[in-house]
Amino acid sequence: MGGIGKTALAVEVAHRARARGWFPGGTLFVDLRGYDDDPVTADQAVLALLDALGVRDRDLPLTTERQYDAYRTLLAERQDRMLLILDNASDPSQYVPLLPGTDHHRVLITSRDRPDALSVRLIDLETLAPNESVILVTRALHDTDERDDRPAREPDALRELTELCGHLPLALQIAAGMLRRRRHRDIASLVADVREDGDPTAVFDRGSPGTDLYGRSLVLRPVLETSYRRLPPDRARLLRLLCLAPGAETGTEAIAALADLDMVSALSLLEDLAARCLVTPVRGVYGTASTMRWRVHDLVRVFGASVVAGDAGLREEGEVARERVLDFYWRCADAADDRLRWLPGMEEPERFGDRGQALAWLDGERAGLVAAVSWGREERFAVTAVRLAECLAEYLSWRRYFDDWIAVAEAARETAHQAEDRSGEAAAWNNLGLALREAGRAEEAIDAHIRARHLYQADTDRYGEAAAWNNLGLALQEAGRAEEAIDAHIRARDLHQAAGDRHREGSAWCNLGSALQEAGRAEEAIDAHIRARDLYQAAGDRRREAIAWNNLGNALQDADLTEEAIKAYGKALEFRREFEDWYGEGQTLANLALAHEAAHCPTEARTAYLQAADAYTRANAPTEAAQARTRAPDQPE
Repeated sequence: MGGIGKTALAVEVAHRARARGWFPGGTLFVDLRGYDDDPVTADQAVLALLDALGVRDRDLPLTTERQYDAYRTLLAERQDRMLLILDNASDPSQYVPLLPGTDHHRVLITSRDRPDALSVRLIDLETLAPNESVILVTRALHDTDERDDRPAREPDALRELTELCGHLPLALQIAAGMLRRRRHRDIASLVADVREDGDPTAVFDRGSPGTDLYGRSLVLRPVLETSYRRLPPDRARLLRLLCLAPGAETGTEAIAALADLDMVSALSLLEDLAARCLVTPVRGVYGTASTMRWRVHDLVRVFGASVVAGDAGLREEGEVARERVLDFYWRCADAADDRLRWLPGMEEPERFGDRGQALAWLDGERAGLVAAVSWGREERFAVTAVRLAECLAEYLSWRRYFDDWIAVAEAARETAHQAEDRSGEAAAWNNLGLALREAGRAEEAIDAHIRARHLYQADTDRYGEAAAWNNLGLALQEAGRAEEAIDAHIRARDLHQAAGDRHREGSAWCNLGSALQEAGRAEEAIDAHIRARDLYQAAGDRRREAIAWNNLGNALQDADLTEEAIKAYGKALEFRREFEDWYGEGQTLANLALAHEAAHCPTEARTAYLQAADAYTRANAPTEAAQARTRAPDQPE
């Protein structure tokens, strides 16, 4: 893309190649100015090349055709290999006529557009890695003043600045120039200026230090504008709308919804934008059109959003597009949620054939889904955003993305409250409480569930009230208030029984059993877990049956019934592996290890601990994995 450092790299390569003696015949360099208003044509460039080769004035052929003949003849007769750099080309017509008629010499072309119609070797340049960006700015400052210690004093601010530059070399070069000019101010002050403005391109262009080594202006927005202005209307429209998408990466299907296009048309336009280096297909995700994902550089995104913001017609077009993609996200997330919650006997969800497909879609779109919920703060999107948040709860819980879950629930709670949607607000408080408890914030979780319960009671929603009581009990358990938790779970159980909801009654029994065990009432806990297991079996809910078996094992172990506990853990493992519940498998294996230790079987305990560590690792739970490895007894000699 523009600003990636193509020219600088080509020139540096040329210098190094000359130093190694690869091109004893020298180097020819032509700036084709392909993205200026008046690009250099091949006919103009050949005159410059002939002049560099010593053909000028009276020796210059009079016709263009003869000039090309003279140019190719000179190159063909040269014994010493030469390097020809054709810089900043926007169209093959600028450079194809300039290619030597011999393979003795070498040509390096830089462009923002991939010449897919030509059989040439392509080298894609990407943005710098974060650590490389830091090194670039640090060296730029030290080259000017080796006493400049700001990078060492402010490593966090420097990293943040490079992120705001999108790790784009041109932006980093401008930022370094601004820091030189602001040599008596810290790096954090520039970061604050960019954050406050919200548009890095505007801040950097206002503070640009001038021109680079090649006489080109160090500015960002004109570079982006030249690429944008060259787009046909349909490509320009898609790029603008893609800059409004909620996530940094977006799937083809979501983009098609955003732009109101069919998949074939959307994919064709995206591939063309990728050929122009304005979007990037996410590396490693290739296959069917529906599984492909696309990324827009942060600075391109800011530029595109500013184009939309500056025109009333484009703003309305953008708002309608956002409505479409939010509705698409909600409908797909709802279908995925249905699949995750599906039990035998229920109607088969249409979109996703199994849990794996639903999870794969949610994993791919997760960043966009989470960001889209925050759109609910705008009245136009409030209703759909609250619905979307509710559809994400099961998924975020399953994947243990607790920070995302808290953010989603907070945004939904705020949106529902502003919209006076009491039911939606209650559900959001309930989900927030669950997420807070999982994140280890039990007291805040208790408060959230109490708020949810009050809202459900005010709305005479007995099902919601029962759920709030049940979840309140879990938070109370986490806070060490077992007796209060028992009371909460009994209330939830009774409400579910009164409603005839046997499946959710099983959940209340399961949680009640854990609270009873916490209170030292092991026999009652065993009975409660057996009831929960039986209710889950009747409902065909094997995933939750695994939880009941695990908890039953814990209660049996507390009652010193170790053999029975080991058998219960075995059943739990069978079901948890069936659902690839790695975290749950880790928990059960750790419990099993404790049972083996109680049975004085150190070898079996060690094996279970190590297997638990592997399961926790697959679940992205490094702390629990490390604890399991630490607890594994040493291998007997």
